[in-house]
Amino acid sequence: MSRTRTAMLAALALVAGASGTAFAVDTGGVEAAAVPCTVDYTVQNQWDTGFTAAVTVTNNGAAKSAWAVRWSYAGNQTITNGWNARFSQSGTAVTAANESYNGTLATGGSISFGFNASYSGSNALPTTFTLDGVTCNVDDGGGDPTDPDPDPTGPRVDNPYSGAKVYVNPEWSAKAAAEPGGSRIADQPTGVWLDRTAAINGVNGGMGLRDHLDEALTQKGSDELVVQLVIYNLPGRDCAALASNGELGPTEIDRYKTEYIDPIAAILADPKYADLRIVTTIEIDSLPNLVTNTGSRPTATPECDVMKANGNYVKGVGYALSELGDVPNVYNYIDAGHHGWIGWDDNFGASANIMLEAATAEGATVDDVHGFIANTANYSALREENFTVNDSVNGTSVRESQWVDWNRYVDELSFAQAFRNQLVSTGFNSDIGMLIDTSRNGWGGSARPAGPGARTSVDTYVDGGRYDRRIHVGNWCNQTGAGLGERPQASPAAGIDAYVWMKPPGESDGSSTAIPNDEGKGFDRMCDPTYEGNPRNGNNMSGALANAPLSGHWFSAQFQQLMQNAYPPLS
Repeated sequence: MSRTRTAMLAALALVAGASGTAFAVDTGGVEAAAVPCTVDYTVQNQWDTGFTAAVTVTNNGAAKSAWAVRWSYAGNQTITNGWNARFSQSGTAVTAANESYNGTLATGGSISFGFNASYSGSNALPTTFTLDGVTCNVDDGGGDPTDPDPDPTGPRVDNPYSGAKVYVNPEWSAKAAAEPGGSRIADQPTGVWLDRTAAINGVNGGMGLRDHLDEALTQKGSDELVVQLVIYNLPGRDCAALASNGELGPTEIDRYKTEYIDPIAAILADPKYADLRIVTTIEIDSLPNLVTNTGSRPTATPECDVMKANGNYVKGVGYALSELGDVPNVYNYIDAGHHGWIGWDDNFGASANIMLEAATAEGATVDDVHGFIANTANYSALREENFTVNDSVNGTSVRESQWVDWNRYVDELSFAQAFRNQLVSTGFNSDIGMLIDTSRNGWGGSARPAGPGARTSVDTYVDGGRYDRRIHVGNWCNQTGAGLGERPQASPAAGIDAYVWMKPPGESDGSSTAIPNDEGKGFDRMCDPTYEGNPRNGNNMSGALANAPLSGHWFSAQFQQLMQNAYPPLS
């Protein structure tokens, strides 16, 4: 579902083609059910000799296993390259046909693709589109064109955080306020994690989803308010980290759909909650695992190989996007890992590709994706100000340092902005926004460097100046020395919808030792402070705090450390 364009326009709309403006062709206000297919053709960027366009086709006829969209240009427009479709052109006539992976087009389903093209003179819009020979955007006589059409994008805004308060979870707030000094941050908004089916109705007498949404209505008053939910219960969840394994086995995709996603979608669709802006963070750490922890890579795990082979991560994310995206006031953000995971050349484009695959699976389209979130429940510094990836010491690039290890990025802000561009070039809408979880990446306190390290070697330069004090960028569990990061805020940087505290500070990443439980959570040695590591963290010590409880349980020592090392500091 497009977040900025209305899908039923009164007529052909033509807007000057500067960057960020759109040309759109649509259905002329006729009833969608009476139109066999609709086409939204948008020029996303235009310059003197070329342009980039995005096309979304919706099929209102019989389901298809293959499709082809055709149109003709009035000028000399020539397609030079495209994505998510196979393009051919003869003179002014263009055909865009399905790729092998996206031929299925259900009744009521949509498919999106895009392309770059050259032109000279004027760039007039095509006026007629066909889907498998049937003319789109034209009433077939079966509907009443005088009926008003609802805007299928509902009340969505470009950035849900703009001009809005964000929900403060009273359960987390009470735990924070009960800590010495915790009242300083107890009023901060945090994510609500739906990490198992029981969480929908509430666990052990705690608040369920409806309880949180009802409380959000109270907090909202007459203002706009965002509620942040973490959708986190895939089959075979977190195939590379035992501490956050879930309740569903690798093959239980049907249970995921019917027992988990469907009930959540039904609650969110209740008209009672229509005035809330509901942000959903979709399946933390899932899709990047299919890139980095499978196949012949030294970091591969048998569990991740299984999930790649059975496709249930892709199917689950696609289904969640499709079902939750049907709720007009829901904003879906897919988890995008962090720079210390997919910032390397081998991982960067491949991760964007697998995310596009998921976003077009199980009835989902890229219009169901409002954006992406980086650094969820992780520790990567927002900005490293004492060195850049382009620096060198005695002729040796910072990329060659042990810490950076040939990564293209050294912090989350630069990564998130660059990955956003990669996602757009891969086929996602150009208006997607990024979130960055800053709940534990402040790295303040006495260990925070005041400037660069000595230039005696590239390693002393980087290690002496980096804010992120982890032993290795792959360490992720209850990290020693971490601090609260930037406070939640809207529109802090270009392309960034918000800094958020999606992971509630003080909630453990995993237990330091094995703890029997009925939550489906295993024991991961990366949470053991005595662990000497594995290929995913360069065989380094884990850097984890001792005496940690199960993931998601309150960890007072961590909370106190986060406050002590907060950057910006707490007052």
